[in-house]
Amino acid sequence: MSSSKCTIPPFPSANNFNRTSEFLLNNIKESMKFFNPDKCTDPEGGFFHFYDEAGHLFDTNVRKFVTEARFVFTYAVAFKWLGEEKYKKAVKHGVNSLRDTKKFRNEANGAYFWELKDGQPTDKKILTYAISFALLAYSKAVECGLTEALPYVRETYDLMEAHLWSEQYGLYAEEADEHWQLTDYRSQSGNLHTCEAMIAAYEATRDKLYLERALLIAENICIRQAGLAKGLVWEHYNEDWSAQIDFELDDPSLIIFRPWGFQPGHQVEWARFLLTLHAHAPAMWMVPKARYLFDTAVKAAADPEHGGLAYSFDLQGGHEDVRLEASGHWDKVFWVQNEALGTAAMLAVETGEEAYWRWYDRQWEYAWQHFVDHRHGSWRRRMSRENVPEFSEKTHNPKCVDPDYHILGGFNGALDWIKMEEKRKAAALPQ
Repeated sequence: MSSSKCTIPPFPSANNFNRTSEFLLNNIKESMKFFNPDKCTDPEGGFFHFYDEAGHLFDTNVRKFVTEARFVFTYAVAFKWLGEEKYKKAVKHGVNSLRDTKKFRNEANGAYFWELKDGQPTDKKILTYAISFALLAYSKAVECGLTEALPYVRETYDLMEAHLWSEQYGLYAEEADEHWQLTDYRSQSGNLHTCEAMIAAYEATRDKLYLERALLIAENICIRQAGLAKGLVWEHYNEDWSAQIDFELDDPSLIIFRPWGFQPGHQVEWARFLLTLHAHAPAMWMVPKARYLFDTAVKAAADPEHGGLAYSFDLQGGHEDVRLEASGHWDKVFWVQNEALGTAAMLAVETGEEAYWRWYDRQWEYAWQHFVDHRHGSWRRRMSRENVPEFSEKTHNPKCVDPDYHILGGFNGALDWIKMEEKRKAAALPQ
């Protein structure tokens, strides 16, 4: 299906170069070559969202709140590692768009519209998933030095506290109508990204309020809720936080946000956040749990015939459940692959075990061959089991609304750990 053929350069594994910070920084640069803020910034506010394989804009009518907030995150991480002022400028531009009451901001209730079409909201429901990305965006903006975003961090925390937080369960509800009336649906995914945002808020402000909330969410999901589903994190829950095994999606526009089955990408994301939390507030359960989530997920998701990681698997670790068929259980989705790469590198450094590096090497060779777009930059988005692209666009409504948030997020974690290891090794050399 891909229209662009190019020679794949040799995989740069000599002297373990693919295990270095320079290698990952080169990949971030290639990502930003595609999602360059000079190209993606809309002078009227926010960012253009939908690009084809080569980077040509093809839809200016639809805007997704999550995409808008993810652009802010992506450019903030790019600024952290690449240091170019254009990324900081793009972060500021993106924050202004998130605050604009003529765009995504719902002035009536303080929340955010999930989607705009021709400048108008298509729905007024409130999703924790969306608000968590607002908190993440504001936090990363503060980390970049944009102090004007500091009050937005606490404002967003307070908004969620007032309307979505459950003291009884120690987790956030997922969905409400425009008047903050909660539905009975509960989700790990909204809590996962809220945990991520709380970590970012703590790292930006050093206010332990956010760290303590991140720790509580992580423990309640990864220990208590995972205990209901063989130690892994299930996606969907009822109002009392019992596992909703018979979940059926009632809104096709949320297909990539509410898939059925175990999501290996979410298991390895949780592992990444646990390692990050352990660095801030060590606890004896975190690294073992991170290892369990990662090890179990990549084993169950591994495709022995065609390589890479499957999108999802069922309660028995298989891929044949009829409910998985609808969501493309054997599909290979880019973010699952790169999130696993980032977490594998972190585990390799954290544990000192060569087995994680060997897995990382194999996974990188697969991604280098099938996902990395060596011609245009960034990664191809979604493949069949046989590694045939399902579509050529880099951003696609509704199956991919990610301006490389996952690539920058996964590699940001890996870079932090690899840089730490490189400094340790340099210090150990004879002076």
